[in-house]
Amino acid sequence: MSVPVASVEPTTVRPPVSEGLGEGVSESAGEALRPHAEHAFAAELAALAAQDDRPRPARWRLSPWAVATYLLGGTLPDGTVITPKYVGPRRIVEVAVTTLATDRALLLLGVPGTAKTWVSEHLAAAVSGDSTLLVQGTAGTPEEAIRYGWNYAELLAHGPSRDALVPSPVMRAMAEGMTARVEELTRIPADVQDTLITILSEKVLPIPELGQEVQAVRGFNVIATANDRDRGVNELSSALRRRFNTVVLPLPDSADAEVDIVSRRVDQIGRSLDLPAVPEGIDEIRRVVTVFRELRDGVTADGRTKLKSPSGTLSTAEAISVVTGGLALAAHFGDGVLRASDVAAGILGAVVRDPAADRVIWQEYLEAVVRERDGWKDFYRACREVSA
Repeated sequence: MSVPVASVEPTTVRPPVSEGLGEGVSESAGEALRPHAEHAFAAELAALAAQDDRPRPARWRLSPWAVATYLLGGTLPDGTVITPKYVGPRRIVEVAVTTLATDRALLLLGVPGTAKTWVSEHLAAAVSGDSTLLVQGTAGTPEEAIRYGWNYAELLAHGPSRDALVPSPVMRAMAEGMTARVEELTRIPADVQDTLITILSEKVLPIPELGQEVQAVRGFNVIATANDRDRGVNELSSALRRRFNTVVLPLPDSADAEVDIVSRRVDQIGRSLDLPAVPEGIDEIRRVVTVFRELRDGVTADGRTKLKSPSGTLSTAEAISVVTGGLALAAHFGDGVLRASDVAAGILGAVVRDPAADRVIWQEYLEAVVRERDGWKDFYRACREVSA
């Protein structure tokens, strides 16, 4: 029995951005420790929408061109500067945006730290104006997180009914023509993953307990992220993988690009935490990126020395974390200028994940590479001190 979408819409209606934040919670995005993309970049999204005269798919806030501009950055005709959210090949973003404009779901695949979650959030914010319809994948994610659950008090009192049903983020996105996000899809158990097959292929979500179904309205789509590097990964079934158009997000192709990414992101985080400006620590950022890239690639930047790679991923996201932690040390326990001593402990923690094997690799790198490198004596001493 097929039921019109309106009759199975969720009973919980999302409030406008400025409403329903709860008692004691500020309406200002600036008060949030980590505002959602649609809040943090509301001015840029509004400027794009105001000047976007290109065709928009059903229920999209922006045209595909404007979505790509929002992610990649640019200058609008009125002089408004759109900051880059993703630094990488333009074609990757164009393919991702185009996929969402079709009836195929999007799978962002890549090693940890390649900005999959970041890109997913900003795509949803630009397309639907709401990045919060999110299913966080873990080994314990239940089927209800993707389909729907029940208010058991209501269920016991009155039996199965619309009032007792608790819609999932995916169900809400289907009913309202929005973009749902599924983070770390490969961490979800395989049998739970496959609940997406009918949703993605038939665009319906059956509710057998009520003899009803939710039919997806135009504008609905799913963005999933996944990686195959970490432990605890559940391979996607071939049936589910076919329902996705897969876009692989690569690691930054050059040290300069990675330094730019780290600097931009640390600057954004730092402003929310009242930390020192990034430009004063750009040399240390470059050293952190150099260390990570060399150990990740198994060879020094000049190609002369082969290196052993540690067990960690040493991703760009980890470099951002190391530098942010270093800036906090410099601000609260130093003179506000990022120095080698501020990032040394963070690098050690990122590199040495396996205390036995990784510590040997790190010591060899320090003695064979860092010790002999011109201008790195302070970095060598700081790393030796925290490694002792």
